[in-house]
Amino acid sequence: MITGELKSKIDKLWEEFWTGGITNPLSVIEQISFLMFARLLDINETANEKRATRTGKKEQELRWFHFQNLSGEEMLPLVRDRVFPHFKTIALDEAGVGE
Repeated sequence: MITGELKSKIDKLWEEFWTGGITNPLSVIEQISFLMFARLLDINETANEKRATRTGKKEQELRWFHFQNLSGEEMLPLVRDRVFPHFKTIALDEAGVGE
């Protein structure tokens, strides 16, 4: 059972979705899952950057780090039009589709 601070954070996030008009529990769970996936990708990318030497590459703009504090109006088109298609590309690459 989830208790304490984690439960409070989940309840707050649930309330944000609810007040934003997303009331279907499955939709909320789906959206939270996407956000968690984006965050985990960012954690992994940060670890990879620390292991790698500096190459002079610019940071990736589709990372959680860059869009986590955007407003809903700024975040929606970025996540919908760029981040989700990127997730699809990653999934297809890992599945070996298109090879």
